[in-house]
Parts: sequence; structure tokens; C-alpha cells
Amino acid sequence: MNSFKTFLKEWGVFFLIIALVGLSRIFLWSNVRVEGHSMDPTLADGEVLFVVKHLPIDRFDIVVAHEEDGNKDIVKRVIGMPGDTIRYENDKLFINGEETNEPYLAEYLNLFKTEKLQNTYTGKGFEGNKGVYFRELAQKAQAFTVDVNSNTSFSFTVPQGEYLLLGDDRLVSSDSRHVGTFKASDIKGEAKFRFWPLNRIGTF
Repeated sequence: MNSFKTFLKEWGVFFLIIALVGLSRIFLWSNVRVEGHSMDPTLADGEVLFVVKHLPIDRFDIVVAHEEDGNKDIVKRVIGMPGDTIRYENDKLFINGEETNEPYLAEYLNLFKTEKLQNTYTGKGFEGNKGVYFRELAQKAQAFTVDVNSNTSFSFTVPQGEYLLLGDDRLVSSDSRHVGTFKASDIKGEAKFRFWPLNRIGTF
């Protein structure tokens, strides 16, 4: 009995901490690895993010959502809230008729206008057929944000209880333009912090 008490005294706090971390991992937070280039340049392929569950969903949040058709988790940005009318006109976003700036697109949008991202889609991470495909997409595109039919002007009406999610690299992202809006239950949490790689650690 005394040995058990000694064991609890020495190791009880340790196991309690482990249990609390495990429970918080299940109910409060998770981590996700970014796959692909759909969130460039905000988030890069291979980066690991800290995701907080059960937070209110706000416009322009970066969230992790479950895509049922592909049976996978994806990282995208919330553009349309429930009931919104979202319209794009030649790379200008209108939310319920009001023009809205998208500062997170500024870098790639400028590169698209100056050199169609041909240099961006060359080099490390864009080797082989992937780079060729991306460069062809960019070269053919008439705007940085187009719909699935390559239209530069298009609109969505977001159903109640659902969200319109788009990637920051609009040319290569597969998102709500392709698979439709996402239910609130499909959104697993908000990405709040990048902890890998170490030279990019921090918020975004």
C-alpha cells in the first residue's frame, strides 16, 4: 500500500498531465498538415498547423473542413457566410453587393497581372508535370479568380447553415467552386498557429 502511495506521489501528477493533454487533444484541438499549393502563399505545402475546435466561424478565417466526396480534410479560407450572396467580377469580390478587399491575395494577384505566375510555378515544389500544369492553368486564365467554367464573373448564394470556402491560390485550388458549400458540421476547427517548419513558426 505504501509503495502504491509512493508511486502516486511520484508519478500521479505526470499521468494527470498526460491524461489532460490527451483529452484536450480529442475535444479542444488538433493538428493538420497542409497538402498541396491551394493556400499559397499564406500557407505552404507540408506546413503543420495547430487547429482549435469549437470556435465561432467568422469570415476570412482559415479553417479545416472535411470534404466528403474526397473523404479528406482540407485547409481553406471562409469567404461566404450563411445566407450570403457572393459575387466575383474580374477579381473583385462583392459580398451582398458591397465590394470587399482581399489583402491576402495581393501578392499572387499582382504576380498574375505581371507575369501570369510563370516564375512562381517554376522551381522547387513545382517540378515535372505539376509545374507544367499550373503554368498552363495560369497562362489560360483571364482572371485570378474564376469559376469551374473559367468565367471571370460569377456568383454564389450560400445556403443557411453552410459556408463558402476558397483557397488563397485561386488558380489551383479545388474548393467550393468545385464541390459546393460546406455545412457547419463539416468544419472541424480554425487554424490558428503554424508550428512547422521552425523558420515559419507563428501566426499567419
